Amino acid sequence: MLHAPTSPPTRQQAGNGLARARALAEGHGRSEPGARLAVVDGMRLIAALAVTGFHYLSAISPTLWGPSPKEFAYSLHHASMYGWLGVEAFFLISGFVICMSSWGRTAGQFAVSRISRLYPAYWCALILIVARIALIPMQTHDVAAVIHPRIVLANLTMFPDALHASLLDGVAWTLAVEAHFYLLMAVLLAFGTTYHRVMGFCVIWLAAGLVTSETKSKFLDDLVLSQYAGLFVAGIAVYLMYRFGQNLMLWILLGFAWCYELTMLPIRLSGHYREWGSKALCSWTVASALLTAFLALLLLATIGPLARIRWRWLMTAGSLTYPFYLIHQSLGLPMAGELTAHAHWLGPWGRLALTTISLLLLAGLIHRVVEKPLGRALRRRLDQALDRHPKQPADTTTQAREA
Repeated sequence: MLHAPTSPPTRQQAGNGLARARALAEGHGRSEPGARLAVVDGMRLIAALAVTGFHYLSAISPTLWGPSPKEFAYSLHHASMYGWLGVEAFFLISGFVICMSSWGRTAGQFAVSRISRLYPAYWCALILIVARIALIPMQTHDVAAVIHPRIVLANLTMFPDALHASLLDGVAWTLAVEAHFYLLMAVLLAFGTTYHRVMGFCVIWLAAGLVTSETKSKFLDDLVLSQYAGLFVAGIAVYLMYRFGQNLMLWILLGFAWCYELTMLPIRLSGHYREWGSKALCSWTVASALLTAFLALLLLATIGPLARIRWRWLMTAGSLTYPFYLIHQSLGLPMAGELTAHAHWLGPWGRLALTTISLLLLAGLIHRVVEKPLGRALRRRLDQALDRHPKQPADTTTQAREA
């Protein structure tokens, strides 16, 4: 059957086609799914619990819970020796999530979103930690020196190391690494986010990491985060697949970033031992396999079948992750010590469960009472400040002439 010839496109149709072509070129070729990725939220809680297991069952004195974790939780104790990889998992997820949340924003808008997201819960956790040190000091603490006003003020900035002050929240060093990544992303946002620019940014970042590794430059190492660059780039590559679809170039970028990161992994292995008091380091093979499995789970959760899961409880779990991560060590370990000293009847498993559940409940309270309302108010005020144009100075020459 013959088809009638199609009529030539109208001017409006041609304009729409041109707009679509321009959108593809600028990096908006595939509309971003509006639904939240629930499994990614759950993965964040898995990473936080892994770090918690490391701090509660492996990286502490064997007498914290009464009997040694090696005695009452042998298998969990040995598994938790690799729980520090939860930090690497956080950085991998961060590469994906931050690229998604910053896409199409200006550097100022991105700064507003990060400040309003990170600081309310962090300040709340810091206040609780200072109060705990003042009310229930550890035996080895010189309280006046530990919570000296200069130390507290430095910690309020989230960058006490840069200000030559000690950390009040032991896990806050990871926040400084995250903030450094945000700074690099802000530089990219100043040029605008497109598919090709983000790809180029990732390639340049990995190349800078290689140069840093070769030259052993401390300055470059601090600048490009060479130890963690592969994790952030891998997360960004997965996001590009999620937004634009898979292609050979993105798989090559992901593969190169992962080879880079696993090669750098021995730096993190130093200082992490298989046993309490042992000098045998954790296995690179096991650590690499665990981290690669987490990458595979991220791929399944974003461009695989798990992306269709919409379980609300996973999203709730994701909302608890950040405040729980902030308080689990600096508040959890002293709580465990007090329970061991005054609640022998609970047993080690009961004390471990009570500590973990109590801090999860406290994290939920921080999220509901502090993080959400204060973050919302802070974002609104910062957005207003960002949108407000400064008044132009008066033209004194014109005023003088009129006078």
